[in-house]
Amino acid sequence: MVTDIQRIVISGYYGFGNSGDEAVLQSILTSLQEESEQAGIKLEPVVLSADPEWTSRIYGVESVHRMKLQDVISAIRGSEGLISGGGSLLQDVTGWKTIPYYLGIIRLAQGFGKPVFIYSQGIGPVNRPIFHPWIRRIYSRCRYLSVRDQESASLLEHMGLDRAKIEVVPDPVMSFARMNADRAAGSGEPVIGVSVRFWDPDHTDLKGIAEALRQIVSATDARLRFLPFHQPEDIQASQAVIDFLGDGLKGRATLVQGAETPLEMVRQTADCDLLIGMRLHSLIYAASQLVPMVGISYDPKIDHFLRRLGMEPASRTDRPEPGRIAAAALHLLDNSEQWKHQKKEIIENFRTQSRLPAQQIIDYLRNKRVGNR
Repeated sequence: MVTDIQRIVISGYYGFGNSGDEAVLQSILTSLQEESEQAGIKLEPVVLSADPEWTSRIYGVESVHRMKLQDVISAIRGSEGLISGGGSLLQDVTGWKTIPYYLGIIRLAQGFGKPVFIYSQGIGPVNRPIFHPWIRRIYSRCRYLSVRDQESASLLEHMGLDRAKIEVVPDPVMSFARMNADRAAGSGEPVIGVSVRFWDPDHTDLKGIAEALRQIVSATDARLRFLPFHQPEDIQASQAVIDFLGDGLKGRATLVQGAETPLEMVRQTADCDLLIGMRLHSLIYAASQLVPMVGISYDPKIDHFLRRLGMEPASRTDRPEPGRIAAAALHLLDNSEQWKHQKKEIIENFRTQSRLPAQQIIDYLRNKRVGNR
C-alpha cells in the first residue's frame, strides 16, 4: 500500500534532444518508480530540464527550467533530496562551465540540508586541476556516490575521495528491457545501425567510416540505418556520411527521423543485426538489446564501456582505420550468435546491477520514513 508522497529533484543533461541522456533519464525514472512501488512510497520526481514543457509531456513528470534559479531553488527546497546523474556531467572537454553548473546544483541542495545521490555518473576527462578540490569537497558530502566505470572511480580517488565509498555500477540505460524487433534479425539483407557525430573538423573520421561502410555493403548487400542520437547535429553528420558513400550506395541507406523518445530509438536499434557507433549510448542501447556492436572511439568513455564487455574499439577518430572497422563488422555478422552467447550473461548482470542506485535511494527514503514515525 502506498502511503507517502516524496518529491525528489533530478539534475542532468536533459531537454537538449540528446537521445542518450534522455535514455538515462527514462531509465532512472523507471527504476525509481518500480523500486518505490515495492517499498510503498509514492515518488514525485521533479526534473531540471532545458525544455521543461517537452520533458513533462514525454515523461509525465513535473519539470522546471534548469537555468531559472528561483524555480530550481523552490524545487530543491520542497524535495526530499537531489539525484545528480547519470551521463558525463563532470567533464570539461565540452567547456569549462559544465562542471561548475552541476557542482553548483549539488552545493545548492547541500546548503538546504538535502541528501544528494550521485547516480552512475561518468567522471572526466577533467583537464583543469582547479576543479579537483571542488569536486572532492562537494562529492565527499554526498549521501550516495556511484559511477559507471572503474576509470571514473579511479579519477575520483585520485582527487582525494575515499574509494571505499564509491560504488561502480553499469550505465542506467542497461536497465532497459529487451524489445521484440519489428523485423527478425538475421532474416533477409542484414541491417546495420550507424551512429555518427561530428568530431574531427576536417571530417576525416566520417570519411573513414563511409569507406568502411562501402566495404561492408559490397561484401554483404547490407542496408544501413543511420540513427541520430543528438538532433539536429547527428542528422547532419549522418547525412554527411551518406553523401560520402557516393551515388551508387546512397540507396542502401536510410536516416531515421522523428524518433522523439528514447524507447523509439531503442526499438530502432533492437531491429538491427549489428550497430557501428561513435555515440556511447548507441553502444549501450545495442548492448541492452543484445545487438552485436563495433565501437569507434572519440573519447575514453567509449573505451571504458567496451572494456567492461571485454571488447576494444575497432578504430579511433584521430586515426581512422576503415579496413579494421569493416573486418570487425563482417566478423560479427558472420558470428552473431556466438557473440550473443558470449556476452549475454555479462549484459544480464549489467541489467541487474544498473538498478542498484535506485534501490539505494528508495532504501534511504523508506528508512527515513520509518525513522520519522
